[in-house]
Amino acid sequence: MEDVIDATAAKIVLAAKRGDSINRVANKIGKSYSWTYDWVERLEAADIISNTDTGIQVVDHGMRQQYAEMMAAVYSRDTISQEDAYIIPHFAGMEFAYTEIDAAYVWTHGGYQIARSHDDYPVFIQVHDQDIERWIAFFEQYGIETTINERPDVSDVDGNVHYVLFPQPDRFEVEWVDGNPVVPLETAVDQMMENRPAYEPALEIIATEYDVDVDASHHSAMDAD
Repeated sequence: MEDVIDATAAKIVLAAKRGDSINRVANKIGKSYSWTYDWVERLEAADIISNTDTGIQVVDHGMRQQYAEMMAAVYSRDTISQEDAYIIPHFAGMEFAYTEIDAAYVWTHGGYQIARSHDDYPVFIQVHDQDIERWIAFFEQYGIETTINERPDVSDVDGNVHYVLFPQPDRFEVEWVDGNPVVPLETAVDQMMENRPAYEPALEIIATEYDVDVDASHHSAMDAD
């Protein structure tokens, strides 16, 4: 069993949702397909997950809990990297979507950043209203602070990475880009248009890559692939 007590193994088990492909899990945790495939085989041999024609499924939930405790202990001791800031939410087992600044960040494949630094790195995620207390408790395990609907002043936050939660009372659409769940492109463009001068570079990237019209009448002109 010692050969599966590993951070990569933990990330795979924690990030995997029923039906995920190996490629989806690899993208979620920022690892190569081949590296993830090798670990999936080892985890399947250890009867921790199963990998069938319908995707990956965790079968040893006791081991999943041990992985959760292990990763919470690791992350709560160290400074969280920007890369890990986009991996940790996948461990919660709840639906979410990147929004606001992170909608622009994801849709531009990391090509656009605004108003963030290494010492102050808020991550903006949309969540279901009924899950809000569970999200707060989840991040507390990692020693990470959260706020709701509003970015806090940097002096009010301990640590570099923190999360701004936007609870939604109804179901919301989620699209996947580079292994990241994100609000639909039209929603992301709507958000950016509210502060167009700040987001102009991102809008230019989006207009070029997705062949969409991002002028003031974009609602009637958007046609993303």
